[in-house]
Amino acid sequence: MPDASLLDNPIWNALITEQATIARGGMLARSFPYEVGPLSGTAEFTPASMKEMASAVGSGGVIVLFLPGPVETPQGWSMVREGPLVQMVQVQAQPVTAVPAQIAPHLRRLTDADAPQMLELATLTEPGPFRIRTHQLGCFWGIFEGERLLAMAGQRLHLPGMVEVSAVCTHPDARGRGYANILIGLSVDEIRRRNATPFLHAWADNYNAIRIYERMGFVLRKKLYVVALRNEQGA
Repeated sequence: MPDASLLDNPIWNALITEQATIARGGMLARSFPYEVGPLSGTAEFTPASMKEMASAVGSGGVIVLFLPGPVETPQGWSMVREGPLVQMVQVQAQPVTAVPAQIAPHLRRLTDADAPQMLELATLTEPGPFRIRTHQLGCFWGIFEGERLLAMAGQRLHLPGMVEVSAVCTHPDARGRGYANILIGLSVDEIRRRNATPFLHAWADNYNAIRIYERMGFVLRKKLYVVALRNEQGA
């Protein structure tokens, strides 16, 4: 069984274990490369760790932290965004996803060639931080209308025995068609095939998304607090 306590500080624990090879930073603070995304973690939220973080991301760098609760903005940083987050885990495996016959021809695994459309869709729908190389963190699936990407979902944080489902989003023109359920299901199936446990995060007030996740067997594990900070030092 995976050590679920690693999810108490998920970004940091991903960056010192399964995703350590792409992390930038040191012993107190780490971040993903800029083009992968702003998710960052600290061993503890202290002046020393934030000093190390500032060195890692550089002047003007934006980081996103998942913390136990609200914090005062550290010296030398400015607050970009903050708010409550829920962390959910799929404790029991669900039936393998059945893709409707009418959807199957429009569904495929996404590749580097799809990155511009993925970034465009994420910018429009704001499922969470997403940049041009975020898709390289795991398997992503998309549903198309012709050449136009309408919906996607994939994977982001990787911890020992656990993988995060992320970037679940649907174009406003295509909502209400059940695309999110299919894509989340495919992401979960792929995680389960690796004998790993799926987990995810959502804004605490995103009730529609949370209801979808609950129907797919995800349960609330923990409440966290997300802060996005900009490094103003040296600006």
